[in-house]
Amino acid sequence: MKKILLTNDDGVRKPGLWALYDVLKNFGTVFVVAPESEKSAVGMSITLHKPLRIRKYRIHGRVAYACSGTPSDSVIVAVRKIMPEPPDIVVSGINEGNNVSLQAVYGSGTVAAAIRASLMGYPSVAFSLSFSEKGTFRPGWLKTAMKTAAYKAKPIVEYLLNHGLPKGVDYLNVNFPYEISDKTPYRLTVAAKSRYAELVEERVDPREKPYYWLKGKLLERLEPGTDAYAIFVEKAVSVTPMKTDTSATSSDAYEDLRQFLERL
Repeated sequence: MKKILLTNDDGVRKPGLWALYDVLKNFGTVFVVAPESEKSAVGMSITLHKPLRIRKYRIHGRVAYACSGTPSDSVIVAVRKIMPEPPDIVVSGINEGNNVSLQAVYGSGTVAAAIRASLMGYPSVAFSLSFSEKGTFRPGWLKTAMKTAAYKAKPIVEYLLNHGLPKGVDYLNVNFPYEISDKTPYRLTVAAKSRYAELVEERVDPREKPYYWLKGKLLERLEPGTDAYAIFVEKAVSVTPMKTDTSATSSDAYEDLRQFLERL
């Protein structure tokens, strides 16, 4: 029986987590260890300045562990304290909202859980479902969409369990489009550098003091072959092989820098 660690950054009670659980349970024993509350956009942060608390719950009749910390904390605690044996795979998601482009990847708690697992030596994959760019969706859409996304995630997890990650790949970042269906195609993609323009909106509170709200506007031109293009233009499932090593050792500038440092 395979041992699977399931986590997320939205919280231990979120529908995307449990939609994925219903798929993963067919492959082996699933350990659910996730943040007790939403930890979106916390990136790779870990808790070092206060105690971590783990609470055991029964949710929908299934055992789950809620961690007071971040997604990275959840992975570390799960592997080192909760699971009796190391996982065969770590699965993160399904996130509420897409995680396409490096803009999202470097801040995402969902992707961070997969990265943390990879750094610890375990194959991993992050799954995210894109929401409407208009900020609204139909009543009942979320539960149905998450169930469909989990169905589309199943063959990817099965492939990883049977074959492992391709050589040179440390984890997969998978995104589902808002218009998800059983017939939605898959695309092998690369991560776009950006998908939106960063904006700062100034507002005024009831005491007439200004405050600021960060937001983004989707770029009008997206590059074909990228995760952003697959999600927003092709309306396809984006599967992006990722590496944790971001060292720039192959550029001409690297050699120039090396020679400069040798002269110091």
